[in-house]
Amino acid sequence: MNDLRHIAFIMDGNRRWAKQRGLPALNGHKKGADTLVEIAKNVRNYGIKYMTVYAFSTENWQRSETEVAQIMDLLRQYLNDGFDKLKKENARILFIGERNMLAADIVERIEKIEQETANNTDVTLCVALSYGGRQEIVSAAKNIAGLVTAQKISVDDINVDMFAGNLYTAGIPDPDLMIRTGGEMRISNYLLWQLSYSELYFSKTLWPDFDAAELSQIIDDYTKRERRYGKS
Repeated sequence: MNDLRHIAFIMDGNRRWAKQRGLPALNGHKKGADTLVEIAKNVRNYGIKYMTVYAFSTENWQRSETEVAQIMDLLRQYLNDGFDKLKKENARILFIGERNMLAADIVERIEKIEQETANNTDVTLCVALSYGGRQEIVSAAKNIAGLVTAQKISVDDINVDMFAGNLYTAGIPDPDLMIRTGGEMRISNYLLWQLSYSELYFSKTLWPDFDAAELSQIIDDYTKRERRYGKS
């Protein structure tokens, strides 16, 4: 497991979890948020330094106004106190995505959390919020095009490392392992560049029911895989 530095999660199944219990979707999102905190603590306990989670996609804005408003209110609650345990346990917390689509008070709180945890070193939790992989790549291309236009770089300076340095995840190693819960077998516009050589694991467990025991089983499965990076 020495090479397992970064796990990415697609936390799928909150709404289905609630529906199975005859509960409003919000209850599923609440339980899912609690699961996130617990799994982040478990990832840190394994000595894994990076964890990225798909919290809210750019496509999720197309859900009903009521559900989006409820999710944003729940987000406000967790931005106020839900990350306190992780902050106290020396976790650095970052947020990636289209912040211009978020309310001003949410952006203000996000920036405060990033500042408060900037020097924490045990684990980095990267929260993909209002995030889309294609939009991330477009944004990076625009940034680089601007540098060329300003004559700060030439076209010949553009390479894989430069492009990666203009992504939201600049400075963060690509995920070694991506876990999607909820039974769906797709990556849903998530970390399209970064997942190029990641190992993928698809769990049928709905995210609110995902726990430390299943995480342990998946990590054990990962250690038995041979990663070739296209070399053979």
